[in-house]
Amino acid sequence: MNWITNYVRPRINSIFSRRETPDNLWTKCDDCGTMLFHREVSDNLNVCTNCGHHMPISPRDRFRALFDGGIYTDIKVPVPPADPLQFRDQKRYPDRLKAAQRETGETEAMLVGTGEIGRTPIVAACQDFSFMAGSMGMYVGNAIIAAAQEAVKLKRPLILFSAAGGARMQEGILSLMQMPRTTVAVQMLKEAGLPYIVVLTHPTTGGVTASYAMLGDVQIAEPNALICFAGPRVIEQTIREKLPDGFQRAEYLLDHGMLDRVTPRTELREELIGITRMLLGLPPAVRGDLPAPEEEGGELAHALTGAEAKPADTSKKDAPKAEKK
Repeated sequence: MNWITNYVRPRINSIFSRRETPDNLWTKCDDCGTMLFHREVSDNLNVCTNCGHHMPISPRDRFRALFDGGIYTDIKVPVPPADPLQFRDQKRYPDRLKAAQRETGETEAMLVGTGEIGRTPIVAACQDFSFMAGSMGMYVGNAIIAAAQEAVKLKRPLILFSAAGGARMQEGILSLMQMPRTTVAVQMLKEAGLPYIVVLTHPTTGGVTASYAMLGDVQIAEPNALICFAGPRVIEQTIREKLPDGFQRAEYLLDHGMLDRVTPRTELREELIGITRMLLGLPPAVRGDLPAPEEEGGELAHALTGAEAKPADTSKKDAPKAEKK
């Protein structure tokens, strides 16, 4: 009996096999199937570095990438009744809410914050599709109204990121009532002369598309985002015809005049800064900070030009006069 083979080697293997490998080191692209390192994906804002496919991103991560230095302040949203209709399907509605809150770490499907982008103060709202498919309930309606009121109060533009499967069926007619409520909130911005910019992300459907998501002064979408009221499968089953390729995708809507721009997520921040400042009548954003002015002109000139400051020309002023013969 070989004790090295039968005892020592299995013992060594058992010690080293206890090391657990984290499950979130790699992410598989849903479109091309490439295995991507998680840090590489997060640094690229959840956009596949191989094919450019836009994967879901949480509102917190989106805000950290949008605002200057990732700094923003949450806006408090009035909390509606938890279960106004006492709705129950396979689960009770409060149980579904608690499960979604545990999975996402958020209170509801809409996050509202205020901060600066490119030194331009704004108010931003973002839907979370991972929270019950971003469905529009009373909380989402309250969040958009709170964002619009804060924008009017501070005289700032409102930028909204939409991502939803439509109205929340667990709230029934109360959910559908958010369509006119949010439309009135958008009208408040227009009457105050403040820009309202909408960024439609994948997917934006149902009552959200039929209300605040399509009322922006500027409509921007991420590439290949599904934007519709009724989905393509429902339409095909209704009309019993094959729909065109790319139907109801962002590029299709851009070609047919329903969108103004289709912008990749990695370029979206610069796009929003330029559009916001243009609508506010402001000059282009400063791309870098210059050093603070200093008292001594020579040091300031060196800081600005990277070269030694030239001494002042004193040939005429201080030169001695020629002696008369």
